[in-house]
Amino acid sequence: MNNVVFIADFFANEILGGGELNNQELIEILKDRGHEVLQIKSSFVTPDFIEENSNSFFIIANFVMLSEGCKHALSNKKYVIYEHDHKYLAHRNPARCKHFKCSEQYIINRDFYRSAKAVLCQSRFHSDIVNENLNTDNVLNLGGNLWPLSSLSKMREIANKEKQNKCSILDSNISHKNTIGAIQYCKSKGYKYELVKSNSYYEFLDKLGANEKFCFFPKTPETLSRVVVEARMMNMSIVINKLIGAKSEPWFSLKGNELIDIIEHKRVEIPEKIECLL
Repeated sequence: MNNVVFIADFFANEILGGGELNNQELIEILKDRGHEVLQIKSSFVTPDFIEENSNSFFIIANFVMLSEGCKHALSNKKYVIYEHDHKYLAHRNPARCKHFKCSEQYIINRDFYRSAKAVLCQSRFHSDIVNENLNTDNVLNLGGNLWPLSSLSKMREIANKEKQNKCSILDSNISHKNTIGAIQYCKSKGYKYELVKSNSYYEFLDKLGANEKFCFFPKTPETLSRVVVEARMMNMSIVINKLIGAKSEPWFSLKGNELIDIIEHKRVEIPEKIECLL
């Protein structure tokens, strides 16, 4: 049995973001596999806390609120960074740089990344960008995300339903998700479209998966893009740009039940990769 300390800015009971949902599922799977997991928000972590748990294995997810003192205290501890975006860049957007390679003036947290046992990435696209900017040998591509079995079962159900001749568009007020761009695209093609939004995850899946297509043109590189993978699992066609990490994975050509089977196996594959680092 291993003691694991899981550090993140927020958890799924606070924010229903893709990173938070993925983290929560990893925590539950590790517990099911016999590990003791302590969750703590990065803003609550202190150097003393790190020393008190010095024999633990630290999984650092989003860490914007982690102090520099805590990063230094972790430097000689066993930890991995479970990267969900690009926190080694001051602006966190590699798309601002030619071929996603940013100049040294924008690189931050370099030592923190290099001291980790591994930097866990979501896709080959994601890991290639991290390597391009940090030039480090500890980057590991997990090749996917984690979903609860209940969510995968829900998507199997939706995948088999008849769909409307419309495009689903993510209704987001986050500018880099580029809802306006997707609307403009559909209008230019004469496609019927529907804006999709809900505070209920299952209701969101029902709305997203009710249509034949999903249009998504983010302005920043998506490390994986859970919503695109969800659309594929629900048997939808997709219209996307080059900034989707999932597109770089060998399983991306699949959809419907075939893809769900692959993603279900990730519930074993990804925790096993992390356990090898414990």
